[in-house]
Amino acid sequence: MPKEAWRESLRPRIEAARRQLAARDAAEVARRAGLTVRNGRLDLPLLDSSYRIAWPELSITFRDGTDCPEELVILVLDYLVRADGSAPSGEWIGFQELPDGAFYRRAFQGYSGDRLVRELAADADRFRRAARALGGEPLPMGDTGFAFRVLPHVPLAVVWWDGNDEFPANATVLFDRVAGVYLPTDGLAILGRMLCRALVQAAGSR
Repeated sequence: MPKEAWRESLRPRIEAARRQLAARDAAEVARRAGLTVRNGRLDLPLLDSSYRIAWPELSITFRDGTDCPEELVILVLDYLVRADGSAPSGEWIGFQELPDGAFYRRAFQGYSGDRLVRELAADADRFRRAARALGGEPLPMGDTGFAFRVLPHVPLAVVWWDGNDEFPANATVLFDRVAGVYLPTDGLAILGRMLCRALVQAAGSR
């Protein structure tokens, strides 16, 4: 599906989510999502950026006031609709363990971990520097692993294996088991892609 047609197809979901949220108490939505309410808006941190959510209009903008694209709007609204305050479990799962994730696992790996390794030229040191620049916390997984608090209640991890004569370098995005409470699988796929893109950008700036 062309990108514009796909974005158009998201609009009914966006409007339905806005109606659901507008009927709720802003303070309670914020509490469950790990956010704060300030001056009639919610501020949501996502990776190294933050987004402004007007209440009760539920319009979502970047910090400079620019409107966010539809795929980011539905991700944020889905997070707010589904948030129940559950704490991260500390248990990591692969994309294939998410609902319907097995079917899309190969595609997700292609534009997340595979892209990360390719863009970083399989250089683990560049990955480590980029991960630290994004506030990643080291994990004892793979040859190198880092956890990232991508959304307030949704940690993701990237695990990196160095290549050798038999196998190329590999990176995999993992999700805390609680992630499926907060976002549907398509939203988590977008989140994983955003994390890998941010790592590539962080690596390129150093």
